[in-house]
Amino acid sequence: MEELLDAIRALGRFPLLVLRLLGDFGIFFGKAVFWTFTPPLKFERLLKQINFIGTKSLSIIALTGGFTGMVLALETFYAMQKFGAEALLGPTVALSMIRELGPVISALMITARAGSALTAEIGIMRITEQIDALEVMALNPFRYLIVPNLLAGLITFPLLTSVFDVVGIYGGYLVGVKLLGVSAGTYFGEMKNYIDMAEVVHGLYKSLSFGVVVTWICCYCGFTTGYGAEGVSKATTRAVVASSVMVLVCDYILTSLLF
Repeated sequence: MEELLDAIRALGRFPLLVLRLLGDFGIFFGKAVFWTFTPPLKFERLLKQINFIGTKSLSIIALTGGFTGMVLALETFYAMQKFGAEALLGPTVALSMIRELGPVISALMITARAGSALTAEIGIMRITEQIDALEVMALNPFRYLIVPNLLAGLITFPLLTSVFDVVGIYGGYLVGVKLLGVSAGTYFGEMKNYIDMAEVVHGLYKSLSFGVVVTWICCYCGFTTGYGAEGVSKATTRAVVASSVMVLVCDYILTSLLF
């Protein structure tokens, strides 16, 4: 009988833990939004985080975008060749990059490079009691640590996604035109017939959402990390996994709403 009661307690404990976690997430985000609109803004800290998340991620974004476009063009060309639709290679590559691959893959790359570092940095500040020291000195840790990261994510994610899209389209051009023999005029000329500003705006909405989600989760995991090196490592792993999964979940939700 006692074992049955323990099983029932464990079963009831799980949803309570999930609800508590969601509540903590929501409160954390609410505080971050509140302090975002409460001056003064730590402008120097914001510029530093823009450089860290954005500028230092350019190389991996450009490299990933180029090879993504090249692989996409290569696979798409042979599929379209069976239907005699090679002329639509350019629009297909561009639409795939702008609508889906650009926002999602760039967000995953930024999560792996910058998101993990943000979690580890804030986590180390937590276990070394630097965050407690900020509070003792009457300095708000949200204003100093969380708000600049959220704003930097909002600014850098769309810009890096744009770089990813452009480099990916030109990567597809190198394969489609230089390697497979598609006409350069056909590759770029057909894009204007199939791509309008609405497609670009939809990709922008996705990248903005991913910028908020990734920085929110990574900052939360770092801010609430356990003590010790093991706590930081677990928080970093949890942040990367949760951010990656939420990017894919949000991508599906936004795709179903926007398209």
